[in-house]
Amino acid sequence: LLSFSIFFSFCLLSFSFLAYLDYPEGLLEQIKQCNSVYSMRFPVRLNDKVKVIEAYRVEHSHHKLPTKGGIRYAENVNQDEVQALASLMTYKCALVDVPFGGAKGGVKINPKNYTPAELERITRRYATELIKKNFIGPGIDVPAPDYGTGEQEMAWIVDTYNSFYPNEVNAYACVTGKSVENGGIKGRKEATGLGIFYGIREVLSYEEDCKKWGLTTGIKDKTFIIQGFGNVGYHAAKFIHEGGGIVIAIAEYDGALYNQNGIDPIKVNEWKEKNKTISTYPDAELIKDTLSALEIKCDILVPAALENQIHIGNADKINAKIVAEGANGPITPEAEDILINKGIYIIPDIFLNAGGVTVSYFEWLKNLSHVRFNRLQKRYEEAMNKKFVDTLEEITGKKLNESHLKMLVKGADEEDLVYSGLEETMITAYQEIREAYINTPNIPNLRTAAFMTAIDKIAKTYNSLGIFP
Repeated sequence: LLSFSIFFSFCLLSFSFLAYLDYPEGLLEQIKQCNSVYSMRFPVRLNDKVKVIEAYRVEHSHHKLPTKGGIRYAENVNQDEVQALASLMTYKCALVDVPFGGAKGGVKINPKNYTPAELERITRRYATELIKKNFIGPGIDVPAPDYGTGEQEMAWIVDTYNSFYPNEVNAYACVTGKSVENGGIKGRKEATGLGIFYGIREVLSYEEDCKKWGLTTGIKDKTFIIQGFGNVGYHAAKFIHEGGGIVIAIAEYDGALYNQNGIDPIKVNEWKEKNKTISTYPDAELIKDTLSALEIKCDILVPAALENQIHIGNADKINAKIVAEGANGPITPEAEDILINKGIYIIPDIFLNAGGVTVSYFEWLKNLSHVRFNRLQKRYEEAMNKKFVDTLEEITGKKLNESHLKMLVKGADEEDLVYSGLEETMITAYQEIREAYINTPNIPNLRTAAFMTAIDKIAKTYNSLGIFP
């Protein structure tokens, strides 16, 4: 299989920029290049031995600052991959109108091989290296969790940053993906999965498109297969299930569950947390060859695990009407050609998994404003809503029951506003790329339309700055 970096290069080169965008070739070349690459090696003392750690931080585009992107801990981290992921972040942010340039970080370790104390030493030393070279800061470069990292690593980085800049009032905005107690935001954990749900729901809202795929509008009663049952896959499955979709299969690394009548992902997750595996879940058939689950007939296949999961060896066996890319690069270029020739509609990753960076943006805004979303307005809204309801009851002479009263009076809390902002973002972004797809002559697929839309926004920013007159 192709590496993700090669796959992503294909995405950028698979169409001619000049065929769809009227910009100078030099400007398009600038947009493609990574602006800053920091390759580092640093020593960490572990178990009375010194280990040299290989790590990277790449800032792809400075057309808007700060740059933004996750930090992954994995044994296969390399510079090409980090550069490719940083590039993807630039286009993803532009597509959903998040005012960041793209960035990415990577530390070449398997976190499972280290104790929490050792991971803390590695993380703090990595953060120190970023600080020394000015590769982190609320207005410079804002990391976030990625594969192999989470809230704990972000807390260590914030604390390290604080120790270098004790008087920095916006220090907590130097990273996102923090716990709520450490300046995080409600709704961040489920953001990517929820964004996938909102994106698929919007795709299925156009009757003329659904007719082409032999579907009715809406998520209700559509059959879904979810590959990957980590944070992203679980939350995508959960919201799809709650929205009326039927999850008939869930594929994980240790096997896949199948039940044509539907699987409750919430119950599967409870089982997984208790038993550390989904393979023993009792209310579904176990398929040991987990990748074969992708070939089961369904309406929508959601690969939300790793890259290159649909490739030349299995693409012709995919039996879905829509493939919704929940992961980064789950389809290889050869496989994409096969799927398109089969009439399968592909919802690209650059759009569909942008929920995480969108809510990270909201967290960054919260940290800069130093106030919880709607803290100032919530009680006022509830008081005004109550006055309205009281007036309505007085005029009509009828009393609302307790549940209706509670629903109408409630003011929005932080989670409500985050969900609403994410929903608006995903709906607007899909409308833009669908319009580009429909109205641009000879455009081959939705992925090209998405990149074209993103690059057009970046190019306009460069032009407005006067860099390319």
